[in-house]
Amino acid sequence: MKLTKILFFIIILLGSSDLKAQTEIELIQKTLLDYIEGTANGEPERVRNAFHKDLKLYHIANDSLVVWSGENYVNNITAGKKSNRIGRIVSIDYENDAANAKIEIIMPDRKRIYTDYLLLLKYEDKWEIIHKSFTYVDYPE
Repeated sequence: MKLTKILFFIIILLGSSDLKAQTEIELIQKTLLDYIEGTANGEPERVRNAFHKDLKLYHIANDSLVVWSGENYVNNITAGKKSNRIGRIVSIDYENDAANAKIEIIMPDRKRIYTDYLLLLKYEDKWEIIHKSFTYVDYPE
């Protein structure tokens, strides 16, 4: 009887661990979708909600490192102006309160596919993107 109770308790613990993991992934996805859909649909507040206030963006241009603030990035989004962007979540990995994600964004107007590498932290009970580095490739003709 004791063994049955112990096994039952272990099964409950393992099951709740899986539920917590699923919930955390869903919360991370929500943050990522706020970024992806907010930029595509001209919703700067959604993007601002996904970004930590101190977020910096990094990329290479003309063999130089370019860095700018997340606030400047958000300020370049015109409210209500949709853009021709198609984004998708490629991967998410997390442990406890830290995560990384890979995002692809197709930009048909520019004939480019951007790849974003994002770092997230769960801060004050909310997942936020704290770092973005990205690169792109041109469409093959």
